[in-house]
Amino acid sequence: MHKLSNMQIYGKNLYEETEIKFRFSFIIDKINCMNKPEREYLDYLKNVRNYSDQTIDSYRRDIDKFSKFLLEEDILFDDVSVQIIRNFLSVELANNISKRSCRRRLCALKKYYAFMLKKGYVKDNPFILMTSLKTEKTFPHALYKDQVENLFKLNGSRTDEFALRDQAILMTLYYTGIRAQELVNLRLVDVDLRNRILRVIGKGNKERLVPFTNECRDAIELYLKQSRPSLLSKSNFPFTEVFLSNLGKKLTTRGLEYICKNIENKTGLSYDLHPHILRHSFATHLLENGADLRVIQELLGHTSLNATQVYTHVTDEAMKEIYEKFFPRAHHK
Repeated sequence: MHKLSNMQIYGKNLYEETEIKFRFSFIIDKINCMNKPEREYLDYLKNVRNYSDQTIDSYRRDIDKFSKFLLEEDILFDDVSVQIIRNFLSVELANNISKRSCRRRLCALKKYYAFMLKKGYVKDNPFILMTSLKTEKTFPHALYKDQVENLFKLNGSRTDEFALRDQAILMTLYYTGIRAQELVNLRLVDVDLRNRILRVIGKGNKERLVPFTNECRDAIELYLKQSRPSLLSKSNFPFTEVFLSNLGKKLTTRGLEYICKNIENKTGLSYDLHPHILRHSFATHLLENGADLRVIQELLGHTSLNATQVYTHVTDEAMKEIYEKFFPRAHHK
């Protein structure tokens, strides 16, 4: 068998090393080419559309997911077709990504391609040719009024160091219907205890004023006077947010979810408690008590009435459930 000389081995290794460097350089150039329009688009969402950091991060994850797929398949943004998009969705569904998430991802990518088309990065937008994925329509779950009262009663009987904060959080979420992100961003200057009004900065940095009840005011006031100062002393930093974490720092949405789960553990309840269920309960109970749909829309900070109208279905379902409870033969043919 013929052996390679040292010079031939050196030449072979140099060739392979050069080829690897070239391929690596090509991949890096390709990644940079894909990242440039993404950076511009995310800047556009932040500075022009005034989207929240959370929404922008969601768009970024969707774009990065698709970019990773294209990179692995050695496809450029401008070469994407309907079939390639379908292949991408097939991979996502095979990885147990829900149809709802895929639908959101398609929507995000459609807007991203519209931006790239306008900027001249691509020659067309293949996402406009895609039909939306059919998903099973789900409706927000709300607590019954007696469940809310029971929650306040049991949590109000706690005596641990976080009890006053947690009660104020529960009442603020329920009596104002604000989002989790809006609650954690709530500052001391945004709370008018005398007039019982919150100044809320919602999606798109839109400001709205939301009233709250006397009971909610009392809970917030008690927390601010008796609990917040001791929490704040743990961090040695003058945070201006209303609600603080166990360590005295600015509360995060993840931390808020943890607090809700911890409330269930401490009260022994099993309501699948999370911040949004109290927002849903707020809207549902207002509607059941005869509040105008447009007033509820304003309180919730919905830009479209369609987003608020989902609660009309919730109250209809509750009505049917009560009817069938008293007339069990109603659903029999």
